Amino acid sequence: MDLKEGFRWLNPPPRFEIGETEIMARTRANTDFWQGTFYGFHRDSGHFYGKRVEGDFTAEVTIHGRYEVLYDQAGLMVRLDAHHWVKTGIEQTDGENYLSVVVTNRQSDWSLLKFSGAADDVRIRLTRHGEAIRVQYIDPADGHWKLARLAYLRPAPAMQVGVMCCSPEREGFEVTFRDFSIGAPISRQLHD
Repeated sequence: MDLKEGFRWLNPPPRFEIGETEIMARTRANTDFWQGTFYGFHRDSGHFYGKRVEGDFTAEVTIHGRYEVLYDQAGLMVRLDAHHWVKTGIEQTDGENYLSVVVTNRQSDWSLLKFSGAADDVRIRLTRHGEAIRVQYIDPADGHWKLARLAYLRPAPAMQVGVMCCSPEREGFEVTFRDFSIGAPISRQLHD
């Protein structure tokens, strides 16, 4: 996949490099994607590098980040606009790394899944099936894809899909995205 063709930044980070198979970024301070719930603030300042995709799809990426500070985060995002999106990836919270999913349909919600392995080179997948967004990750314990979340996102003919990173509490979170791909959706079968 050509990592430059059709892609553009929403809130470009101060430092980034886009190679043939990698995207490297270093975040700006106080960056985040969140809408209202619990905290009361509305932020659309995170770094998102994506492209328009029509219909259903599956996006995958391997993430390697230097998670050091509360809420350092990096992963995948599917986005209609500032009020309708899903982001998922590894996020630092309470001194540990979790698989995080935030679903925003005007208001954001947040779910966390304790990640059993090291947060190095985590492979995640996001699939759109109409109004459903399926989030999966490779479990380091057995190497199989596991379901993290099945969520609703308002349907639309096309969405922006790509990688995102944020650091609400600092500047300089460094992340590398490897082997990013967007392709045909995987099967709708949820269980083996």
